[in-house]
Amino acid sequence: MDILQCMRAFTAVAGQSSFTGGARQIGISTKLASKYVARLEEHLGAQLLHRTTRSVTLTDTGQAYLERCLPLLDQIDELEGVIQERQSELGGLIRLTAPTGFGSRELVQALMPFQQAHPKVQIEMQLSDHHVPIVEEGIDLAIRFGQLQDSTLVARRLCDMRRVVVAAPGYLARHGTPATPAALTDHNCLLLQPSGQPDHWRFHEGAATTEVAVGGSFRANSPRAVAYMALGGQGIARCPYYTVQRFVEAGQLQLLLCAHEDAPLPLYVVYPPSRHLTARIRALIEHLAQWFRTAPLTSLGD
Repeated sequence: MDILQCMRAFTAVAGQSSFTGGARQIGISTKLASKYVARLEEHLGAQLLHRTTRSVTLTDTGQAYLERCLPLLDQIDELEGVIQERQSELGGLIRLTAPTGFGSRELVQALMPFQQAHPKVQIEMQLSDHHVPIVEEGIDLAIRFGQLQDSTLVARRLCDMRRVVVAAPGYLARHGTPATPAALTDHNCLLLQPSGQPDHWRFHEGAATTEVAVGGSFRANSPRAVAYMALGGQGIARCPYYTVQRFVEAGQLQLLLCAHEDAPLPLYVVYPPSRHLTARIRALIEHLAQWFRTAPLTSLGD
């Protein structure tokens, strides 16, 4: 019996409270995950999980075992990373999560040269417009924008990203160009739903900061969806600059209220403080930091 394989299956199932979810996390079948956990329980002579048709929960013994399993498995991963470093060849799996729009293009562009340099590293990317609980999901790294909500995570700042207000020339010809942030209240504003207050846009007025209540006929949880709606002349949008740069440069969208732009939005890579960083994970963090320093978001295409 491969005790490490059984331990990994157990920790995944316990973290997901589900044999199906745990099996999916480590890339095996539900039947095999159940088999590994049963073997582990037989080996230990103790029940680790309570099983019902609807849920899986830890026994007291299972909780105590899990608390010792997690750091042990992290140390084993770290040990493998040390060997890989000595051999100058990285390998193994990295689980990564990121926002859907950003992850599907900008992050992929950053990851391609890393995988070309380290072909034995496998990257599993989970894209979501909601914050994925990285500890519970067994995620190694998360890419996140803005102020971090979870202060327990370790964060590395990758770069800052402009947030710009844009509209199509056709829309401005029909409805006029707002000269001040307050004038936005008279316009159809296209709202980005995941932001903290999508109907309140913040601006700088000299040394002061002000918020303008905005509203309109369209909102979406994707910056690119909002940008394309603005491109079609449907209203005024506030977007990350990388989503609209090529349209601005082509004259298809016009920047508005540049003198009043809010502070840039920081981009971070985060990970749990208890996670022992293997060589491959450390290498990816350094690669991303270097990539976004030399290829900032404002120069990326759409």
